[in-house]
Amino acid sequence: MSRSPHETALSHRRIGRRALILGGVQLGVAGVLAARMHRLQVEEADQYRLLAEENRINMRLLPPARGKVFDRDGRLIAGNGQNYRVVIVREDAGDLDETLARLQSLVRVDPSDLDRARREMERRSPFVPVTVAERLTWEELSRVAVNAPALPGITPEVGLSREYPLGEDFAHIVGYVGPVSDFDLSKLEDPDPLLQIPRFQIGKYGVEAKLEMDLRGEAGAKRIEVNAAGRVMRALGHQPATAGRDLQLTVDADLQNFAQVRMAGESAAAVVMDVRSGDLLAVASAPAFDPNLFVRGISVADYGALTANTYRPLATKSVQGAYPPGSTFKMMVAVAALEAGVVGPRDTVYCGGHTQLGNRRFHCWKRGGHGRVHLTDSLKRSCDVYYYEMAQRVGIDRIAETARRFGLGQTFDLPMSAVREGIMPDKAWKMRRHGQGWRVGDSLNASIGQGYVLATPLQLAVMSARIASGRAVEPRLVRSVGGEALPEPDPPRLDVSDGSLALVRQGMYDVSNAPGGTGGRSRIVGEHRMAGKTGTSQVRNITAAERAAGVTRNEDLPWERRDHALFVCYAPYDAPRYSVSVIVEHGGGGSTAAAPIARDILLYALHGGVPPIEAYPEDQRGRIATMYEEMPLRGSPAAEALSRA
Repeated sequence: MSRSPHETALSHRRIGRRALILGGVQLGVAGVLAARMHRLQVEEADQYRLLAEENRINMRLLPPARGKVFDRDGRLIAGNGQNYRVVIVREDAGDLDETLARLQSLVRVDPSDLDRARREMERRSPFVPVTVAERLTWEELSRVAVNAPALPGITPEVGLSREYPLGEDFAHIVGYVGPVSDFDLSKLEDPDPLLQIPRFQIGKYGVEAKLEMDLRGEAGAKRIEVNAAGRVMRALGHQPATAGRDLQLTVDADLQNFAQVRMAGESAAAVVMDVRSGDLLAVASAPAFDPNLFVRGISVADYGALTANTYRPLATKSVQGAYPPGSTFKMMVAVAALEAGVVGPRDTVYCGGHTQLGNRRFHCWKRGGHGRVHLTDSLKRSCDVYYYEMAQRVGIDRIAETARRFGLGQTFDLPMSAVREGIMPDKAWKMRRHGQGWRVGDSLNASIGQGYVLATPLQLAVMSARIASGRAVEPRLVRSVGGEALPEPDPPRLDVSDGSLALVRQGMYDVSNAPGGTGGRSRIVGEHRMAGKTGTSQVRNITAAERAAGVTRNEDLPWERRDHALFVCYAPYDAPRYSVSVIVEHGGGGSTAAAPIARDILLYALHGGVPPIEAYPEDQRGRIATMYEEMPLRGSPAAEALSRA
């Protein structure tokens, strides 16, 4: 049926409107698309170009070589050795269990290392390499390399790991490194990206920890191209890492070894100091431990053996151990009394064996007393009653002030762990610490280095050096950093009169060289005469009943109840060069246990090696010669025989 002209016109008008609407919609959509494309391609082009580049290029950090540590003569103390290891990238490994099983068929992988690697892979991105096994032999590494096609994701590498060639000798000074732990990261607000590298080593103890930022170095970077899945396609270049700065310490490696070997079998500490510069030539604690065990990951059995040892090999006794200084403290009381003008060099005090204070007796170590003694004689014979009297005349505040001037109760800025301040008490200290007033009896105890007084072997070596030099020498452990020598110290003079120092030095000389001196058995014969002071500090109370029946000898007591033995000294007397302090925990008497060790160490320092037998009293030379022949010093026949055994 044909349409009328009117219907046809109406239909055309309807179609035109629809076409117009459709065209408008299409035009609007095209406009929106055009605007969006303009925004993406023009306005935001730089942003998306950067994102695309980041997706294509990855940066990987290159760990730096750790700075080395040398002794004062350039001998290596801490270095870096080649470490053959195997790493795995989880994303590339395919069937992880099958790949690890194939690896285990080629090289021995400790189960604990395998468990640790699995934990690392779970925590980190699948593209981050994780160490599975390290310290492999060259043969083991070669087997892995030859079988690489059957080990997807496995890569053999040659890295660096910390090594301590001198073993136990420097364990307490240099310390050790270990892998970064979650605890290490938790202590840092803005951790170095280097610390995110699996198994990256940082200082955990000693110089390694205290000078970590100098030793660590700066990371390098490697730019690599990866595909959409993150796999490495090619290397685009790298910026090499900057090695850490080398350190040179003041310590003499041979003297340090001698001190460690000489104290073998004891729980002891020794410090040797240059009285002019403050350089620490030896800082020894016995027994020690092998720091290489910690670098490699110490076993539970090895760590348990160290912590269970009664002699505490992990403790740095030389700077961490705080002990009653015993009679080595008497020089401080003597100086305080002389400077206060309450005693003259020839003034005497009568010692009848004790001092009565109220209803309590303070005993001298010599039961029958010493009779009348003057200052130098009191030091030579170590009369306790003389110092009980001086303490009452001077007062604790002046004694404490004097002792601090000589380095006691002070913290020295050394890059070692757990450097203790010790305790040099006074009236204010006791009120602050215990909420009690100071008593006269406290002063009497303090005057002989007992009671509240505590000092470290380091502080006692500083005290001896300041007595010898008359200067406020400060101990120092680092000579140079990164090849740049640190400034030579120029210590100021002590605010103590020459006359007071001369009298104390004479008393110390008499201890070792005059008849009746408590350290006479350990004197030095010949040109290098020694000035010293013995000390014995009690670790138990002696009851009145025991004193009446006769004090039990140290050798008849359990080891842990015996007195500590101390000795401080310097030499040569006329031109002092070195001071030494030694403590032997529960060693008994200072004259018998500590003084012989201190003398031998001092002689070694003076002669630059094993001292001549002529430096010893004639009646001791046969025994001393045998001791040196059997002593396993590094490089000696005895040491080589011991290592072979």
